[in-house]
Amino acid sequence: MGSVRYANATRIYPGTEDPAVNNLNLEIEDGEFMVLVGPSGCGKSTALRMLAGLEDVNYGQIFIGGTDVTQMAPKERDIAMVFQSYALYPHMTVRDNMGFALKLKGVSKDEIAKRVDSAAKILSLEPFLDRKPAKMSGGQRQRVAMGRAIVREPQVFLMDEPLSNLDAKLRVQTRSEIASLQNRLQVTTVYVTHDQTEAMTMGHRVAVMKLGVLQQVDTPMALYEKPGNVFVATFIGSPAMNMFRVGVSDTGARMGGATLPLGEASFAAARDAGVAEAYLGVRPESMIPVSGEGEGIPVKVDLVEDLGSDSFVYGHTEDATGEARVVMRTASSSAPKLGDAIRVTVMPGQEHVFHPDTEERLES
Repeated sequence: MGSVRYANATRIYPGTEDPAVNNLNLEIEDGEFMVLVGPSGCGKSTALRMLAGLEDVNYGQIFIGGTDVTQMAPKERDIAMVFQSYALYPHMTVRDNMGFALKLKGVSKDEIAKRVDSAAKILSLEPFLDRKPAKMSGGQRQRVAMGRAIVREPQVFLMDEPLSNLDAKLRVQTRSEIASLQNRLQVTTVYVTHDQTEAMTMGHRVAVMKLGVLQQVDTPMALYEKPGNVFVATFIGSPAMNMFRVGVSDTGARMGGATLPLGEASFAAARDAGVAEAYLGVRPESMIPVSGEGEGIPVKVDLVEDLGSDSFVYGHTEDATGEARVVMRTASSSAPKLGDAIRVTVMPGQEHVFHPDTEERLES
């Protein structure tokens, strides 16, 4: 079984006081594709390296397949790692690169050839087995690095931002290949990225981290539809969720000299929490223009990004803290122009409400 469990796992680098990873508790099921995502310095790569045995665990434990591996050397953990930099030997052919780890373990030549040929077929690398890395594209080299991991037949694959060195088009293609490959092999995979689009499109579940602390772990759609706090709400989704500081009353959310409607669940949550102000989160697709005089909030359009059928409209308004950014997704045929003054409101029941102090989600 290739399940993984972090139990209060903590890493504090020498010379620092704040943990890079702080009391991480996370369970990853056998065969699951788990993505660790967050901004630079959030602890995601450190958490992966702790699992690989490349970083010490100061407190807590890490289990692979039910076995405590906290004090085990990396080679004893039955894991295979794919790095951002490919880490291929330039003087070796693709075949030799893929089989090198097996050769060091004393695996027979026939078995190595069998595993390499099988992995090459899966990854469409058969025509390149006798080439050296310098004669291959970035995407092909990344597939070789993945093939080197596959031939080891580990309990767990660890991938540390493997697409960062690829151009945008190749990243899209390769991430679909990785997701398809993991689904085919059914090997537990822990994947680290700072790109929330990768996280949302690849992971069975996504763990969002900030400053070494796990913020929320759930399916991509659950994170999108019910973010647990302001950080997750504004990190997951592109463009980011609109976030306003508003006054809360019986008539709705007050900002910009106007009032936005609130759904019954949001009203009840704010009332139960006893707050007079709150953070109001609204996805760009949930903001709609209104034409009635005095309806919605006033927005001055700063930028319009035409994406074909849709457009993203960027502007600014005022909330309880001063100037606030506004992003709205709309049909290109009805998009406003740069410099326009428009009014927008919120689709009923599509808002998210967060506590003004703790920034935690209020409604269920």
